[in-house]
Amino acid sequence: MTRKRQATTQISRLAHRASGTTSANRMVPEETPVAFSFAGTTHAVMMASPADFEDFALGFSLTEGIIALPDEIDAIEVEDHGAGIDIQIRLKDQANTRFETRRRRLAGPVGCGLCGIESIEEAMRSVDKVGASKLTLEADDITRSVKLLSKVQPLHSETGAVHAAGFYIPGKGIVMAREDVGRHNALDKLAGALAKAGIDGASGAVVVTSRVSVEMVQKTAAIGSAFIIAVSAPTALAIRTADEASMTLVALVRGDDFDVFTHPERVVLGVAQHVA
Repeated sequence: MTRKRQATTQISRLAHRASGTTSANRMVPEETPVAFSFAGTTHAVMMASPADFEDFALGFSLTEGIIALPDEIDAIEVEDHGAGIDIQIRLKDQANTRFETRRRRLAGPVGCGLCGIESIEEAMRSVDKVGASKLTLEADDITRSVKLLSKVQPLHSETGAVHAAGFYIPGKGIVMAREDVGRHNALDKLAGALAKAGIDGASGAVVVTSRVSVEMVQKTAAIGSAFIIAVSAPTALAIRTADEASMTLVALVRGDDFDVFTHPERVVLGVAQHVA
């Protein structure tokens, strides 16, 4: 049985302030290597917070296109090896055949650092369009989603050093949230939690506490959400990818202010004014 790991550790440090310097304790987040192994072979190793391992495995498998549906996984076994966590994921026959075929066609033996991806083509994979979603959000929904996410981040409240990904449904608020030292990991854990709970990704918006990279857009598209809402800025490639996926990308949400970068038709706004 896997022992429960602590997500935080108390450390002593010197705290320098304008009033002087003193020794004091502070909580910091733990991170540990987490390996995803399929058919006994390690596919990827991530540095992650030691929590929500099954959500992580399921979400990673979904957002990386290894499986299309949760029931394509036969079993998930979490093994604690002291130095890290090995998650053994056993796929059902058809899914395992697809995965083995995918591995054989990858270009090279050395990973490029993107979630175990081993070729440029895999890193730049196309995303499914999410344009069929009928979801629209008002400006208040967008600002409220970020404020509500900040209230369900116990690990961040304790350490100030982790990211969060949440799922916002109008009229219900943040219905699911996960935290991790890595922004991609938090989103994968959210994807797994949503899949386990049977929550339709098209019913709400993904809300993240980080910048928006292309991987965050790819993973949001895999969840099926037409919205990604972020407190920080997006990259140019993330904007282009969201546009191609018919996804509404909202970023730089600060208080009542935010910027809509793609597909603004889903956002109900007031009278337009010029903003520098």
